[in-house]
Amino acid sequence: MTASSVEAFRELAQRWGPLIDAALSARTDLGEGCPTRLREAMRYSLLAPGKRLRPMLTLLAAEACGGSVDAAMPAACAVEMVHAYSLIHDDLPAMDDDDLRRGRPTCHKQFDEATAILAGDGLLTLSFEVLAREVQPPERGAACCAALARAAGPCNMVGGQADDVCGLAAGEDAGNDESKPQSSLSDRLVFLHRRKTGAMIGVSLRLGGLCSDASADQLDALDQYGQRIGLAFQITDDLLDVRSTQEIVGKRVGKDAERGKLTFPGLLGLDQSAQHAEQLIANACRCLEPFGRRAEGLGTVARYVLDRDR
Repeated sequence: MTASSVEAFRELAQRWGPLIDAALSARTDLGEGCPTRLREAMRYSLLAPGKRLRPMLTLLAAEACGGSVDAAMPAACAVEMVHAYSLIHDDLPAMDDDDLRRGRPTCHKQFDEATAILAGDGLLTLSFEVLAREVQPPERGAACCAALARAAGPCNMVGGQADDVCGLAAGEDAGNDESKPQSSLSDRLVFLHRRKTGAMIGVSLRLGGLCSDASADQLDALDQYGQRIGLAFQITDDLLDVRSTQEIVGKRVGKDAERGKLTFPGLLGLDQSAQHAEQLIANACRCLEPFGRRAEGLGTVARYVLDRDR
């Protein structure tokens, strides 16, 4: 990771992180109808130390489109709630079976499996309540609800997770079959991760645009940028699973190879995977040109996605 990209992203995180954390905390300070243990589990996972990449993208997209950060904050919170829910459920024994997340015990280890499942359910449904109640006018809130539901739903994030869990991208089904052409495997892997990882990154940007009355051209540019950084993010994740350590990334590494999963390094090799990620980020930055200087923050995030170490 280059020193300049680290420092630039750190400055962004210092600017946006405390605002996002305060907004998330306020929206999960729930009333007496919510059981204490459930509320604690929801807040444990949602407010865990993290990059806040997705809500930051929402706010930066709003900024790039000339919109109000205050108007986009409910959407930023909603997308982080859905992200936190997905991590809670990903970590469960029936899925990735992870004990560590962001350097701390996963939700089901800190509490129990049933509480973790319910905490994820609570965050998912709360995200749509926040959008429906707080994003104004109501037509804009409805558009945000529809966009987030589609990105998180069975044709995108959940569908990608289902393919991953069922082994449709696993070595026994693809990577170890020498009869399959590499281009076919690559297309399959890209399709999985455009849904499993990329859809939520993409909708983070779209929500920022929707909250800012962005034009169709601006929304398209944000979508194109999001597709590229979303795939680059997953390639970097795959590389970190091979190259990094548990102490640095805050979660178990090497698990993809252990499970025989098809990954970008496994398919393309380390060097070619890194080169592909670099090209994706270069193309993503070109998508930002119509926004001019207002998109400097999004450019910083793109470079961070490429250079991150966790």
